[in-house]
Amino acid sequence: MQIDYKIGDRFDFGIFVPALLLIGIGLAAIYSSTVNHPTASGNFEKQLTWTIISLISFFIIYSLPTNSFKIAAVPSYLLSILLLMLVFVVGKKVSGAQSWFGFGSVGFQPSEIAKVGTILAMAAYLSRQQSNIESFKDILISLSIGLFPVALILLEPDMGTSIVFCGLILMMIFWKGISVFGLFIVLAPGFVAVSSLFGTYFFIGAIIIVVALLIFFKQDIFFSGSIFAINLGAGFFADVVYHALSPHQQNRIKSFIDPNSDPLGAGYNAIQAQVAIGSGGIFGKGFLHGNQTQLQFIPEQWTDFIYCVIGEEFGFIGSFIVLLLYFILIYRVLKIAVSSKDEFISLIIIGFLSVYFIHFIINVGMVLGIMPVIGIPLPFVSYGGSSLLVNMIMLGIIANVYRTRKNYT
Repeated sequence: MQIDYKIGDRFDFGIFVPALLLIGIGLAAIYSSTVNHPTASGNFEKQLTWTIISLISFFIIYSLPTNSFKIAAVPSYLLSILLLMLVFVVGKKVSGAQSWFGFGSVGFQPSEIAKVGTILAMAAYLSRQQSNIESFKDILISLSIGLFPVALILLEPDMGTSIVFCGLILMMIFWKGISVFGLFIVLAPGFVAVSSLFGTYFFIGAIIIVVALLIFFKQDIFFSGSIFAINLGAGFFADVVYHALSPHQQNRIKSFIDPNSDPLGAGYNAIQAQVAIGSGGIFGKGFLHGNQTQLQFIPEQWTDFIYCVIGEEFGFIGSFIVLLLYFILIYRVLKIAVSSKDEFISLIIIGFLSVYFIHFIINVGMVLGIMPVIGIPLPFVSYGGSSLLVNMIMLGIIANVYRTRKNYT
């Protein structure tokens, strides 16, 4: 009993076991959705190999000194930026985005590594002794650290990953303790930008709301005018970005507003995913017996739409178990972030948690038809070696913090 206590005191099974179970469920779903596929039948073996590599990486990261992550913050960020630039030169295009490095049959996305580098760099800056998140300078520099890789990722273009980055940036700034007005400064441009995509009237309405809030907060006229100009620019910039997107990405945005507007094109996957989820019933059709899955109604179902494989073959029960495992994992990670008194550690954990949570919410949401189809994988479950590896590296850092938590509480 004493040995078990010591193991549990240094290793958080509450985060490792749910992640391991999700990986196992993902492997089963990948096997089911690719076993009869003419070109993807080897994906299960590839994912199994990446699983072994990811688990080894997890335990290596878990064993490192915790202070090494702060030392690695700036170098990892600079490396991330370098890789994001290098992909434009030697990268290869996949689904219209030049966002991959290809090494034979193996592909790797530098934007995955950039998540870790950006979170570490932002945490290092926000946790320095002289930091003041209420100052315009610190807000601007923090946003610049986070948004520089976003700009590079948008140029690939990869809208889905860009949204994940924007979400983790906002969560880290919020966790730092920004005021309501500071949060308004950060969120308002995004609100105006998104509103402008729905048309001129929505854009005008968003600007009116921003002006009303500026009057409510009663800031000086010069500062309020600067904030207004930034929001006005965000609306026009969003229109420029939208027209710079590839046609299939524009169609995805249109199909989110109305999936039935193009049921055989951009809205096809969303409609078929809902059919698969709905046909699973309570207990599902059984492993390897899902019609939508085995007949390949959804292209590359083992990636972004893997949750509908689980829903069809394992039903509501299987889908609920997956959700429960995510809730346990997210709760345990949040608990570690809250308990840490070291600001840098707390910020990196909340950054990692944001990545898991945003991926989870958007992926499940787009399968259910309540989120746009933007190419977001389901953490630990979807097929993808670089995604799984980075998810396990982040989990390794979280487990490392748990191991040494008594030194930072």
